[in-house]
Amino acid sequence: MKQFFKTMFASVLGVLIAIGVLMFVGFAILMGIAASGSSSSEFKPKDNSVLKLSLKGSLTDQTQENPFGSLMGGDDESYALRDVVKAIRAAKANPKIKGIYIDAAGMSGGFASFEAIRRELEDFKTSGKFIVSYSDMYSQGCYYLASVADSVFVNPQGGIGLVGLASQGIFIKDFAAKLGIEYYIFKVGTYKSAVEPYFMDKFSDANREQLTSFLGSIWGNMTGGICASREISQQDMERFLNEGLAMGEAQTLVDYKLVDGLRYRKEAEDCVKRMAGQEVDKKMVTASVKNMLAVKSDKKEKEDKIAVLYAEGSIQEADNSLMGSQASIISEDMADELRKLAGDEKVKAVVFRVNSPGGSAYISEQIWKAVTELKEKKPIVVSMGDYAASGGYYISCAANKIVAEKTTLTGSIGVFGVVPNMSGTKDLLGVKTDIVKTNTYADLGDMTRPMRDDEKALIQRGVEMTYDLFLTRCSDGRGMSKDSIDHIGQGRVWTGEQALARGLVDKIGGMDVAIEEAAALAGITDYSVTKANSEKDFFTKYMEKALGEAKLSVVKSILGDEFKIYSTIQEMKTNTGVQARMPYTMQAL
Repeated sequence: MKQFFKTMFASVLGVLIAIGVLMFVGFAILMGIAASGSSSSEFKPKDNSVLKLSLKGSLTDQTQENPFGSLMGGDDESYALRDVVKAIRAAKANPKIKGIYIDAAGMSGGFASFEAIRRELEDFKTSGKFIVSYSDMYSQGCYYLASVADSVFVNPQGGIGLVGLASQGIFIKDFAAKLGIEYYIFKVGTYKSAVEPYFMDKFSDANREQLTSFLGSIWGNMTGGICASREISQQDMERFLNEGLAMGEAQTLVDYKLVDGLRYRKEAEDCVKRMAGQEVDKKMVTASVKNMLAVKSDKKEKEDKIAVLYAEGSIQEADNSLMGSQASIISEDMADELRKLAGDEKVKAVVFRVNSPGGSAYISEQIWKAVTELKEKKPIVVSMGDYAASGGYYISCAANKIVAEKTTLTGSIGVFGVVPNMSGTKDLLGVKTDIVKTNTYADLGDMTRPMRDDEKALIQRGVEMTYDLFLTRCSDGRGMSKDSIDHIGQGRVWTGEQALARGLVDKIGGMDVAIEEAAALAGITDYSVTKANSEKDFFTKYMEKALGEAKLSVVKSILGDEFKIYSTIQEMKTNTGVQARMPYTMQAL
């Protein structure tokens, strides 16, 4: 019997060791695959190639390819705006690329990002090369891009979801009341509407006014661009929209000159082949965005550099816990990044790319301070993305210059705080609490009891002090009086073109304009542009990405169409402390 147990133990130990070796080898193989996938070899386009611009997935300022994505069950694609722009420019310059084929499957992203890509497509056409677009069903954002094309085709059974813009609010006051929760609201700013879901049943009049204003500005820019490219009158566009003709027969799209013809995918792609000089009966010769990024460049690194630092996401404390969100955030680490650039002698100027709806007022102040310190040593120019509002504007206002897209959402200069009272929940559950304290306000913030009037006054005073500081930062940075900033502040959201008219930004344009401004301020003409964000080591970068995608995939699969509501509620939960946050998430769907 003793020998039996010895033999069994040895066998089990051997199996465990074998499993461990296999796991180690398997992990090493996976890491090798990931490593090879993260570095692209040089790509050489074939003669008469076409850049295939697949508009699907999501568009952000920056993203990282995740070779573990398919292993983790994720199938969502994402594109970095800078990569799409770079690929289009490479295609324009490469003589083997004859044109662009836009496959508009459906991409989500901000209006300003779409505006930047559309501008690149228009510039591409100046080369004399063609652009052809096809879709089974165009979303509004994708059609806005596709309308630049020389030929726009849609499936005979397809259409264009061109119906206009709408903003829907989710109000949770009554839902919270059923759980015994009420919210104490503290804010400064007539238009600071981020708190409305907590205590109202519908948009306030002020909020409705600003929504109508900036939605009209964005939509005017979109339809204006479409009408100009397609040579459609504004009257015909309004008729198409207001009569709901997007829901009608596809032939209506041809009649209104929104598309050039009804084609099945193969017919559209055969047209592309002929225009590129390819054989119609063979597979289309294409190059992807990733391919074009791997085309060898003759540009040499210059000694003088302009660094581009990306600040994307909500401004909040980093959550490094296992179940913490992996979404893009701007933490206090951004201040350290700015200080590194201030001390880098090779960096002659900085472009601070801000794409944020705001967040923590405290962290915004820390980043603002780092911006001012850098500004004392070298120029810093802000390039605003889809959003640079509230806290996003706070961290931008001290820059030498601010550049925004026409459809950037910015401003929202205001602050708020939300404190829940869960005494009703406690009573519903039959929970009792008691407390012993040494001083009057030792239990300030206790959510298990109603808040006293003197406590409310203390918190409101703190919110007003933060707003006054926000006004001061904007006043100093923009060279305007505090009264003038307050007049256009009050939490009101403006588009980039509206902000330009009010002195909140200096120029309309994208990243290129910001880089040119930075170079001019630094007095340099011969320079290289580099990305400045610190990169994590390979293992950390990919495993965090894989973990984040896995968690997101699980939540999406469980909630389905309710994921959007869940996301909104989760964002509300991050509104701790005094907040400088914009209440809207706008996408060109």
